[in-house]
Amino acid sequence: MLTMERIEVAPQEAMLNLISGFWIARSLYLAAKLGVADLFDDQPKTIAQLAAGTNTDPRSLYRLLRALASIGVFTEVSDQQFALTPLAATLKSDHPASMRYAVMAQMGYDHSLGWNNGLHSLKTGEIAFDQAAGMNIWQHFAQHPEDGHIFSQSMSSMGIAIAQAVTASYDFSQFNTIVDVGGAQGSLISTILQANPHLKGILFDLPEVIGNIEDDRNLQRIAGNFFESVPTGGDAYVMRWIIHDWDDEKSSIILNNCHRAMPDHGKLLLVESILPPGNEPSPAKLIDMIMLLMTGGRERTEAEYRSLLRSNGFELTRVIPTPSMLSIIEAVKL
Repeated sequence: MLTMERIEVAPQEAMLNLISGFWIARSLYLAAKLGVADLFDDQPKTIAQLAAGTNTDPRSLYRLLRALASIGVFTEVSDQQFALTPLAATLKSDHPASMRYAVMAQMGYDHSLGWNNGLHSLKTGEIAFDQAAGMNIWQHFAQHPEDGHIFSQSMSSMGIAIAQAVTASYDFSQFNTIVDVGGAQGSLISTILQANPHLKGILFDLPEVIGNIEDDRNLQRIAGNFFESVPTGGDAYVMRWIIHDWDDEKSSIILNNCHRAMPDHGKLLLVESILPPGNEPSPAKLIDMIMLLMTGGRERTEAEYRSLLRSNGFELTRVIPTPSMLSIIEAVKL
């Protein structure tokens, strides 16, 4: 009778597996940047077809897809002929859960500046990207619209799934008007309104962000800067992945502006990651490194959110997990 023995991986091999994550991520970036997955329909494609569609060298492109197929991204169905796998399908621009722009954003030029200059953050506590680029990431996006577009698209594509998870996890029917502060293209507020047709919504963000979004019967757009003020008129104020972009000082400015705009009975809803304690694994602990290097923001524990909110006139009432990596942090005025 055969017995299965557990094979222990030597620490050296385990470390090699960890650093190979960089090779995989860069390979994914190349495939995403080229738009390889967009060339597929329901049928496999030959390397010759894919190379023609991406203006690449067939032999080099084959080596890229062979490498990705070895980890389940694409599959080689016959000699030099590939098909999509479920993982590869998420690299399609029109996939309902597309990750193409997220891959390009995280592995693009701007993020490489932050990571390559990471020692600056670790030695000084300052933002690595700012030191390398001579400007902050938001100024960089303004001066480099293509990078800004990729970032915006990445937030929008990931935001759809998060918006659905948030809407399914919280009772928004108790409100009359919801203000989405820093709501970008409006995926969250639109999803909430679709599920709660009686609600009114206000989408608030910078003029250049929401300038091409039309008002409709239930949704009004207002342009502005949340460091200066936020609109009045809501009984719920929601912010998704906003506070984590900023340190406590700048976060306090945003929270204070929300506090001034909110009625006494209003609720503040922060949609953010909650850092778990100790050695418990969490994507938020790695995203926290991105905040350190790129924006000067940070991911926080529940206790840290409680303290931050209390120092700005709010009481954290509960934390509601969602099917996504984010939770809903509910707070009321003190």
